Amino acid sequence: MEEWPAAADLLGSGTFERVNFMAEQSFSPPIYQSFDVKTDRTTVAPRLAALRARIAEAGLDGFLVPRTDAHRGESVPASEARLGYITSFTGSAGIAVVGPERAALFVDSRYTLQAPAQTDNAHVTVIEAAQGGLPVQVADFIPAGGKLGYDAWLHSPGEIADLRKKLDGKATLVATNNLVDAIWADRPLPPNAPVEFLGHNRAGRKVEDKLTELRATLAEEKADAVVLTMPESINWLFNMRGRDVPNVPVVLCFALVPREGLPTIYLNTNKISPEITDGLQGIAEVADVSTMVAALRRLGAADKRVMIDPATVPEAIANAIRSVSEAVLVERRDPVLLPKARKNEAELAGMREAHRLDGAAMAKFLSWFDEAAPKGGLDEIGIVAALESFRREDPNLVDISFETISGSGPNGAIVHYRVDEGTNRKLIPGELMLVDSGAQYLMGTTDITRTLFTGSATAEERDRYTRVLKGMIAISMVRFPRGTTGAQLDVLARQFLWADGVTYNHGTGHGVGAFLSVHEGPIGISPRYTVPIEPGMIISNEPGFYKAGAFGIRTENLIHVIDSPVGNGFMEFETLTLAPIETRLIDLQLLTDAERNWLNAYHARVWHEIGPLVGGSVKDWLRQATAAI
Repeated sequence: MEEWPAAADLLGSGTFERVNFMAEQSFSPPIYQSFDVKTDRTTVAPRLAALRARIAEAGLDGFLVPRTDAHRGESVPASEARLGYITSFTGSAGIAVVGPERAALFVDSRYTLQAPAQTDNAHVTVIEAAQGGLPVQVADFIPAGGKLGYDAWLHSPGEIADLRKKLDGKATLVATNNLVDAIWADRPLPPNAPVEFLGHNRAGRKVEDKLTELRATLAEEKADAVVLTMPESINWLFNMRGRDVPNVPVVLCFALVPREGLPTIYLNTNKISPEITDGLQGIAEVADVSTMVAALRRLGAADKRVMIDPATVPEAIANAIRSVSEAVLVERRDPVLLPKARKNEAELAGMREAHRLDGAAMAKFLSWFDEAAPKGGLDEIGIVAALESFRREDPNLVDISFETISGSGPNGAIVHYRVDEGTNRKLIPGELMLVDSGAQYLMGTTDITRTLFTGSATAEERDRYTRVLKGMIAISMVRFPRGTTGAQLDVLARQFLWADGVTYNHGTGHGVGAFLSVHEGPIGISPRYTVPIEPGMIISNEPGFYKAGAFGIRTENLIHVIDSPVGNGFMEFETLTLAPIETRLIDLQLLTDAERNWLNAYHARVWHEIGPLVGGSVKDWLRQATAAI
């Protein structure tokens, strides 16, 4: 290994500036992320008025408008973006209630800054609500004892039962047709993207083997069949992928898997093609989604025991099964979630390769940024365009895994900030820059956040940056016994911020799929994740700190659960992400020797694995960026 420069030469007073190597470079516009303004608060009032007219015609006093579609996916096709249509809010989670005179938009802590900035606050009240379940405050926006309508395809039985209990006579829930669809004259058509089937080198397991495992679970639960509604589960089970929604490579569909006999996959009729029927030949039958309710009623009529996930299945499906008989609904968590989360060797190999490719793209991007940012002239859109251009150099890139969060200065404090032509902001040298991004490569999914240095930083910024980094390193270094949950690990990441009386209002980590959704259940690191962590699972590790109106800080790697060499049933994490972590923002006095050693070892690994993939000025920059401190 080449000799590292001395730490004093690198950091000195803490204002070391890396040598600038790259020449001026322009970047073509992104092809995966657009910056069109997707919000228009002037549409909110007339659309609310039109919806209220439909509510009155239906004999109701209010209507619920959730962000979700029937598949409960975080990413929805344009044809299902009803919450955005009504409220102009584009976040990935939330629900609105529209009453005769007032309306409310309930969002979690990630969107308390974004939601008021996007909706019409004169007509919509934004209220922070906890994730999970529907807020009882919906009753405050309709007359006492009124009828509150909802679309049974967009809510789970668990949600509706919970809300009905919370309302306790304050309002009556009434299932109805979707009233938003009735006023949405220019509603986009459903997606009709192609389907692909994964070879064994990418899937790692045959469909038949996965089905055998699933049927064993059905036998244990004494269930005759299971209804699957989440596309990630269905696509993983049948080794297929699609392009029906942005950023998540899935085919939108439902599946009915009996304990005996062929499964049936239900699709919109426009998606049934020779490619999909041939790909599923001998594995599953394909049917039009319009026939699904009749098939479910036949199961009910035969008094079958049908497994559903009450947290994710549409209430309309549960109602169809039990509508004509005494059929038994076996309520369990989606039985595909855990097997999918336990990545096999082929999936892990693909994820490691995806992170090597992404590491090379990140090295190119970070070296470019390091030269350009101190000069001024960069804006948030240009930064996204540069990053995507570097990623697009690799032919294995399929998509981004979510819309890049490119937050300069105060915009970095908006946790799920999305830059568009209306919000695009110039980066001022000396400000912090937060970039949270990810990619979908043919072999795997990435998600990485870096807080970037632009020439100077305040003592407060260095302190907060270092405390966030210490929390990320604490998760990276931890060993824990089998049975440990993400809820138990979460405090390790927060402890250094807590010690100074501050925190962050989002989870520390979420599960990540293998060429699937960048947000994958049922595991993660936050107080709400109580499922034990197991080997093969991949989780993000991303503590942060946000000062509203000033700056945002987050450092994120993806980590993979492995058996620990200490044995005795202990586990630990292998870091998958391979990109330099900014060292010029660190307050070295706050780092322990163990933390410093971890960071130096991580950077040595980044140099070893990514160095051979880049050349010229980028390689020279990477050598300095990964130098030991």
